[in-house]
Amino acid sequence: MKNALIATALVAAIGLLAGCSSQGNDSLGNPAAGEQLANTKGAATGQSCIDCHGAGGNAPIDATYPKLGGQYRDYLVHALQMYRSGDRSNALMSQQARDLTDEQIRDLAAYFASQPTQLRDLSPH
Repeated sequence: MKNALIATALVAAIGLLAGCSSQGNDSLGNPAAGEQLANTKGAATGQSCIDCHGAGGNAPIDATYPKLGGQYRDYLVHALQMYRSGDRSNALMSQQARDLTDEQIRDLAAYFASQPTQLRDLSPH
């Protein structure tokens, strides 16, 4: 009896997880939607994410611009939210992020996090 209840609970949990993942745009973001958004020119600046950060976020046009490909999704969400709110200051990024919705931020973060990484540790060894 106890094993049957556990088995039923596991089947229900797996069903819920499968249902969530099949929607494609959950709280973790949708990489495909993020890719489309990353290639869309923003009204505020006339630039897209890719224009400055390069293909897959790994080829910035300026050495001072960060590589985004492979970056932690949570970090990217937090950074974009901070630019949007003005708590993190950068004239270009604040304008780019100003009108992004929470969903768009999650989608962009999911896209860049899914890209191959060229990030490296800059700390002295």
